[in-house]
Amino acid sequence: MNRRPSPPPTLPGFTYVEPLGTGGFADVFLYEQEMPRRRVAVKVLLADRISSGAAQEFADEANVMAMLSTHPAIVTIYQAGVAGDGRPYLVMEYCPRPNLQIRSRKEPFSVAEALRVGIQVAGAVETAHRAGVLHRDIKPANILVTEYNRPALTDFGIASTTGATGDSSGMSIPWSPPESFAEPPQSGPRTDVWALGATLYTLLAGRSPFERPGERNSSADLIERIERAALPSLARPDSPESLQRLLDRAMAKNPDDRFPSAVAFARALQKVQIELSHSVTPIDIVDDHPPAEDLEDDGDGLTRVREIVSIDPGMQSATRPSAATQPKGPSVVVPDAPRFEMPPRAEPAVEQTQRRRPDGEGLAGTAPQRPASSTSVPASSSRDDRTIVRPPQVVQAQAPAATPPVQPPAPAPAPAVESADRPQRSRKGLWITLSAAAVVVVVGGIIGLNALVAGLAPEPKPESSAQTVDPQNPVSDAVPRVTELAGTRAGDQVTFTWTNPDPVEDDSYIWTETGGAADGAVKQAPDETVTFTPAASGQVCIEVMLRRGDGRASEPVTGCVE
Repeated sequence: MNRRPSPPPTLPGFTYVEPLGTGGFADVFLYEQEMPRRRVAVKVLLADRISSGAAQEFADEANVMAMLSTHPAIVTIYQAGVAGDGRPYLVMEYCPRPNLQIRSRKEPFSVAEALRVGIQVAGAVETAHRAGVLHRDIKPANILVTEYNRPALTDFGIASTTGATGDSSGMSIPWSPPESFAEPPQSGPRTDVWALGATLYTLLAGRSPFERPGERNSSADLIERIERAALPSLARPDSPESLQRLLDRAMAKNPDDRFPSAVAFARALQKVQIELSHSVTPIDIVDDHPPAEDLEDDGDGLTRVREIVSIDPGMQSATRPSAATQPKGPSVVVPDAPRFEMPPRAEPAVEQTQRRRPDGEGLAGTAPQRPASSTSVPASSSRDDRTIVRPPQVVQAQAPAATPPVQPPAPAPAPAVESADRPQRSRKGLWITLSAAAVVVVVGGIIGLNALVAGLAPEPKPESSAQTVDPQNPVSDAVPRVTELAGTRAGDQVTFTWTNPDPVEDDSYIWTETGGAADGAVKQAPDETVTFTPAASGQVCIEVMLRRGDGRASEPVTGCVE
C-alpha cells in the first residue's frame, strides 16, 4: 500500500511546490530555488531512518553522485545538507519527463532510440566503474529523462565499490542477475552489465525480460526463471538477429560469458547501429587511467574519453597531463598535441589568437611561426619582409592561373669579331634593349597582378528574394497537468475524476495505480474519469498524465482516496 509523503522540510533559499514520489527510505519533492531561480528535485531521508544505517547510505549516495554527476547521462547534484528538523536532504537536477519505466510500459521503444539510450547509459555506468563504483540497481525506473530528452541515471543509494561482495538488499528482482540471489550474493562490473542488458530488453519488449503476460509473475517465479530459463526472444520484425545475440551475451547466466565491461557492451550496440545504417552514438567516458584492454578500440572515433584535470592549489594554473607526467603504462587519453593542434591555414593561427608586442614578438617570447611556402624568406630577414621588393616572377609563382608575363626577347648574338671603332654604339644599343625589356616586365607584372586580383575577387551573390524568417523556439509548449484530481469509493470500486485545464481535440489520459500491491500497468482513459477495482484495500492512489494527440504528455499528478 502506498503511503502518504512525509511533510516537506523548510529549506532556506527554496520554496516547496509539490511531492514527486515516495520510497522506502526517502521522499522526493519539487522545490523552486530562489537564487539562481530554477526548479529542483529534493530527496529527503525519512525521519525514522535517521538512526539506522540509512543515514550513512544517504550520505554515501550524495558523495558518489556528486563525484559522477558531471557526466551527461547521470543526474546532476547541486548541493546537500541537513534540514532544520534534522533530516538530511539532497538537491538534484529536476527531470520533468516520465522515466523510462513509465514510457516502456506505455509502448515499446523504437530500435533506434533504444540503442541510443543504451549507449548513453552504458557510458555513465562505465564511468562509475572506472571511478570504483558499482550501481547495483540499474533499471528503467532509475533512468530519468532531462528537459532535453537525454537519459540520466540516478539512485545510487545501494551503490558499492567494484570489488564488493555482500548483501544485495534493495535490488530490483526483474533486472537482477542470477548471482544476486546466491548465498552470499555476488556483485561486480558484470552484474551491472546484466542489468544494462535487462534494461535494454525492457525498452524493446515493453516488459521485463522474464515477465510472462497472462502468467504468474511473483518474485519467486521471476527468480526461478532468471536462474534457469533461457532469455525469451524479442520477436520484433524490426530487430536484427545481432541484437538478440547481443542481449543473450549480456544476460548470460555465467558472468564470465558476458561482456567484460559496460564499454564493451556499448561498443557492441554501436556495431548494431552501423549494421542498421543508423547514426552512431558516441560513448562518453570520464577517466584518466582507462584499462589497458580498451586501447585497441579507442582510435575508432566512437568513444569520447575526457580527462579528469587535477588542480594543485600551489600552482597558479591547471595544466593537462603531459607525456612527462603521465603514469607509466598504456592510456587512452588523447595526447595534448592532437587535441589542440590547428590545421594548416593560409595565415598562421598564432597571429589570430596571440597578443603581440609592437615589435612583433609574441608574449611568450617566441617568434611567430610562419607557414612554409615558396615565398618564405630567411629567418634573419623575417622581421623586414614587409619592405622586401620581390621580383615579378615570384608573384606569378603564387598565382599560376594568372596570365604569364611576356618574357623579354633575348638580345641578338654579337658577331664573332667586333669592330674596334663601334664600342659606344654597342653599349647604347644594349641600354635600349634592356630598357625595353624592363618595360615589358613591368607591363607583364601589372597584367598578371590584375588577373590575380580578378581571380581572387568573390563573385557577386544574387540577392535573396525570400523573406527573413525569425528564429523559432524548437522546444514545444509544455502540456499542462490535470487539476482537481479526487477519488470516491462505492463498495469495492473506486472512481477518480479530474479536470483538463486546457482541452484540445484528441486529448486523452494516461493513468497508473500506484502502491505496493498494484501491478504498475499504464492504462489509458478517453475522458476525465476512471472507475476500477483497486488491487488492495485501504488507501488507493493513482497517477494521471494528460496526453496530447501528437504524443506529448504532461507531468504526472498523484491523487489518493481512503
